[in-house]
Amino acid sequence: MSPVLQNKVAIITGAGRGLGKAFALRFAGEGAKLLLPDISLERAQGTVKEIQSQGGEAAAMLTDISEEKDTQKMAGEVMRLYGRVDILLNNAALYYGVGRREWDAWTVKDWDRLFEVNVRGTYLCCKAIGPLMEKAGSGKIINIASDVFKVPGAVNLLAYACSKAAVYALTQALARALGPSGINVNCIGPGFTATEASLGQDGNKQAFDATIDIQCIKRREEPSDLPGTAVFLASADSDFITGHYFAVNGGAVMV
Repeated sequence: MSPVLQNKVAIITGAGRGLGKAFALRFAGEGAKLLLPDISLERAQGTVKEIQSQGGEAAAMLTDISEEKDTQKMAGEVMRLYGRVDILLNNAALYYGVGRREWDAWTVKDWDRLFEVNVRGTYLCCKAIGPLMEKAGSGKIINIASDVFKVPGAVNLLAYACSKAAVYALTQALARALGPSGINVNCIGPGFTATEASLGQDGNKQAFDATIDIQCIKRREEPSDLPGTAVFLASADSDFITGHYFAVNGGAVMV
């Protein structure tokens, strides 16, 4: 059986570490050719080297998704390298180092920066790549939201939770806007996952214990639990699915 993404061209943002790296490695294993824009060129290049060592094809570029000029450069680079783009996986987000706090302890600076990256950045990537997909008459856009705005964790991650809820709303609006051009837009809502960012938080053991307690599947969510859903949404198997939110969280939230 051929890899399900054989010769597809995918952009995966924020693939230098965490979930983005897990997505990139799996997509490369499924035959996709990758462009990996990241705020850290060094980390992205590390992922590229790992993919290339396994016979895959990938390139890295320095990109701040909250800057429109950078996302437009991303669009130009994918066309220069591969001549087309089939998949956009909007994974890059501000989460690493975001501490838990009381609902009224968030500063305007905190709030604005989370929305600049998580919401505006996701929108700008879609704005840059969507027209290329419209011209081609097809494409898959996968946004990484979260389940945090649907679980008790929203109480102490308020600004982050609201930014991810906005990504969910953006997904549905873009599904309406881009569907007539043959473009599918869906989002994935991971639960509290054992990435570097989550493991580095104070009180992470208690947070994992509390999360597992509300899950149906009684174990910690790992980065390897997410790529399968992304591959499905990037493949032809999901051609008649759009505007949906896929909670991948062991049953902590059922939608």
